[in-house]
Amino acid sequence: MLWSLLKILGFVAFVTGLTYGGVLLTQVSGNARITLAGVEITLSPLHMAFAAIAIFVGVWITLKLFGLLLAILKFLTGDETAVSRYFTRNRERKGYEALSDGMMALASGEAHLALAKATKAERYLGRPDLTTLLTAQAAEAAGDPKRAKEAYKKLLAEDRTRFVGIRGLMKQKLDAGDTDTALKLAEKAFAMKPKHENTQDVLLKLQAEKGDWAGARSTLGAKLRAGLLPRDVHKRRDAVLALSEAKAILDDGSSIDAREAAIAAHKLSPDLIPAAIMAAQSYIDKGDAKNATRVITKAWGVQPHPDFAGVFAAIVPGETPKDRLVRFRALTKLQPDHPETRMLLAELNLAAEDFPQARRALGDLAQTDPTARSMSIMAAVERGSGASEADVRSWLARALTASRGPQWVCDKCQSIHAVWGPVCQNCASFDTLAWRTPTQTNTGMSQGTEMLPLLIGQPYDPGPNPD
Repeated sequence: MLWSLLKILGFVAFVTGLTYGGVLLTQVSGNARITLAGVEITLSPLHMAFAAIAIFVGVWITLKLFGLLLAILKFLTGDETAVSRYFTRNRERKGYEALSDGMMALASGEAHLALAKATKAERYLGRPDLTTLLTAQAAEAAGDPKRAKEAYKKLLAEDRTRFVGIRGLMKQKLDAGDTDTALKLAEKAFAMKPKHENTQDVLLKLQAEKGDWAGARSTLGAKLRAGLLPRDVHKRRDAVLALSEAKAILDDGSSIDAREAAIAAHKLSPDLIPAAIMAAQSYIDKGDAKNATRVITKAWGVQPHPDFAGVFAAIVPGETPKDRLVRFRALTKLQPDHPETRMLLAELNLAAEDFPQARRALGDLAQTDPTARSMSIMAAVERGSGASEADVRSWLARALTASRGPQWVCDKCQSIHAVWGPVCQNCASFDTLAWRTPTQTNTGMSQGTEMLPLLIGQPYDPGPNPD
């Protein structure tokens, strides 16, 4: 309010001053004569004042017109001016609007619209780091891999966009099934950004699929150092990779290195069933029965598994069934109520032809946890006890349609595997196989009802589990 009043008072004072000055000029005597080209002009003091003001305004207008003409000439020659800046801002506004519309269209699933907007944004903006990426993603969504590939290749030209271009090409190669090229691109992307989690995961998966266990262990270590993997998970997965590396060495015939690698894998993760089996087998090959017994006993206490019994039997080959029954007490006293322990003890007594004790060891397992194996054992017990052939055949018939029990099952895709592996053969997931009962098992046994070699007194060696 006060400021407005001051402005009004200032305006009134200005007008008053001009009026007073004009009055004073009218009271001044004398005139001014100006002769120009034979023409004489007489001016009073007041007229001289107005003429001076008019000359000043004319000069100012002339300078402005001259500046405008100069700006037009610079615009036509390409120099930046207010006019050129106006057109530039207008193009940028249209370009960013098209870019925003393209991103929204891509997010809403309108791939072709997004591609059109990306082309428009590229024409207005001249920012390939923004528009080329949108073009690539929109082309992929629209089912145009060739155009997407061209866009990703353009991103390789700039340092700031090279990583994005490499990852885009890598994804295209993965979708096309070209894992060899995808692996090379993943390695380049990892070298540029070793802490990028998705790149680490893709590289680790590809290395595992290709059997590059040393490279996979290095990538896994990078995940741990970047804080993207808990230490206990890293230890477990590193053991899986070390075990796979040991198997690869064993396939190459380097038995000493394989034994050492297997033992190292077991130390990394004692609860890893295949690592314990390979470590124990390596001790057996060295003639170290004590350490082989220690490894299997410890592993059985963590999780009983039929393959442990096979390796444990191989420690002392050729022993009598009764001697084997005595030696196996080191296992059967651990987790005595576990189904695997009860079936193992029943099989050992069957081999020793102690059928009453085999029945007591098995108990009601064939009823409470009916599997093909428990029912096969029950059929053998019935036959050894002198039961009728009809009773024996009844148990065998039920075994044909019973559950297989625990198997190697992928936690991700639920597919069943005959033997353990570091990578699922169905979905290619790493370290997802677990020894458990499938949620939806295949009923029946692919090769009919079979009895374990213990029934005829041979060393226990179950071999791979059929699907």
